[in-house]
Amino acid sequence: MKVAIMQPYWFPYIGYFQLIHAVDTFVIYDNIEYTKKGWINRNRILVNGEAAFLSVPLKKDSDFLNVDQRYLSETYSKDKMKLLSKIKESYQKAPQFQTVFPLVESILNRNEGNLFDFIHHSIQVICGYLDIKTNIVVSSTISIDHNLKAQDKVIAIAKNLSATQYINAIGGVELYSKETFEAHNLQLHFIKSNVIEYQQFDNDFIPWLSVIDVMMFNSKEKIQELLSNVTFQ
Repeated sequence: MKVAIMQPYWFPYIGYFQLIHAVDTFVIYDNIEYTKKGWINRNRILVNGEAAFLSVPLKKDSDFLNVDQRYLSETYSKDKMKLLSKIKESYQKAPQFQTVFPLVESILNRNEGNLFDFIHHSIQVICGYLDIKTNIVVSSTISIDHNLKAQDKVIAIAKNLSATQYINAIGGVELYSKETFEAHNLQLHFIKSNVIEYQQFDNDFIPWLSVIDVMMFNSKEKIQELLSNVTFQ
């Protein structure tokens, strides 16, 4: 059985969904420290031919809390209208707008103040739209020593789930040892997105934007093809 583990990212780029698609069980961390300048509550979309950040404002709190301890801002009901307006203005002439905007709208309209639950739900909805059948498990529900760190924690989760293979994004090549995984009867593989390019209006193509961009410009069938456009190492 193939397993992958990732942080929760908001409307992540297609590589995130390629990883989910490549495994049988995908573990999403909820008990992991929130990072300010990562992709947990922000991503990039196409605005006037340029990449522009789109962020979910959060309630002010300690920078050392876990993702599942953070909450959306008290003004989120107003904030979401600004987010939806920006997305609509940017993509209303995109070929898949009529299908995708209601999906995005339903995600942002979810009455859920907890940051992790908000992101978890959005990932499930997008996987449903793309017909990704992978089992998604929340990390804190897995019976391991959650004080473990890095590679040790990954191996403990994989073994608890009876995995035979652990698949990681290519960025983790320097973090993990194939020999260590093999000592635990686990095969370690890395997944790398191949070059993906599609028409973004009449602009020069900007890669690796949010999955919102991918869905706005590509049919569901085309995205399903893109999900397999990867190389394993």
